[in-house]
Amino acid sequence: MAWGNWTFNSDFILLGVFDHSPIHTLLFSVVFCIFMLALLGNSTMVLLIYLDRQLHTPMYFFLSQLSLMDLTLICTTVPKMAFNYLSGNKSISLAGCGTQIFFYVTLLGAECFLLASMAYDRYVAICHPLRYPVLMSQKVCALMAAASWILGSLDGIIEVAATLSFSYCGAREIPHFFCDVPSLLPLSCTDTLTFERMIFICCVVMLLCPVAVIIASYVRVIVTVIRMGSGEGRHKAFATCSSHLMVVGMYYGAAMFIYMRPASGRSPTQDKMVSAFYTILTPMLNPLIYSLRNREVTRAFMKVLGKGKSGEGVV
Repeated sequence: MAWGNWTFNSDFILLGVFDHSPIHTLLFSVVFCIFMLALLGNSTMVLLIYLDRQLHTPMYFFLSQLSLMDLTLICTTVPKMAFNYLSGNKSISLAGCGTQIFFYVTLLGAECFLLASMAYDRYVAICHPLRYPVLMSQKVCALMAAASWILGSLDGIIEVAATLSFSYCGAREIPHFFCDVPSLLPLSCTDTLTFERMIFICCVVMLLCPVAVIIASYVRVIVTVIRMGSGEGRHKAFATCSSHLMVVGMYYGAAMFIYMRPASGRSPTQDKMVSAFYTILTPMLNPLIYSLRNREVTRAFMKVLGKGKSGEGVV
């Protein structure tokens, strides 16, 4: 595979999602509001968990990492999409495209492994509560989070190196609002079949292996919760786990739809809609799901808010 000579002087064209019709202008405004809410929600979650010592537990540590990943993910795609729409300039440089692919793939992979770590954390907390401080010590949690970031980064490096090693020709128009590997490969002048098979194998590892850990963890959790004698204990356990399962369902469902379908069954419109769901909407929903269904997060927020209000009166 060789670099195309034109690649160093030519940009790709992101066709985007919106035109300048009134309805699309309204939709763009909605997306921008969702983006701002996601920024606010995830930033608030990270700050609350950092500031409140009662939230310095493994579950909330992983939740802060999830919010940080969501924050980075939405900043990888939406600002460039908004700039292109507002400026009318739809181009993106080779370096910009490679950067988007790296962060996008890295964060998708990192979230896969992090969600599996969060499921294992709930399994240990509910099924082995006496051993929880040892099995989920601060060092173990830090290693699990670091492993999620590292494995995601390795996947990102491999996919960027391979994708940008192809030569591209034709109109160089990407039918998407950001540089995504499945949308970029059809523009290649060279055969990408081997690489597409490699992507499929990576998806099996990055998606199905964590899913297997999540399913195994929650099967054990459900069995343990059913055997609990206390109705209040069952309710608390299900409330904690249901938030995580909602996030897992949204995230993995969309990711599998995008990356585990054959190329012949792909539709640019479907890919853009599903990608918008888990790169824009899901980062906004995650903080809401965890905060609205979690009394400790609500308590921490009210505590910080109360301190802010009391501080306003100090001269």
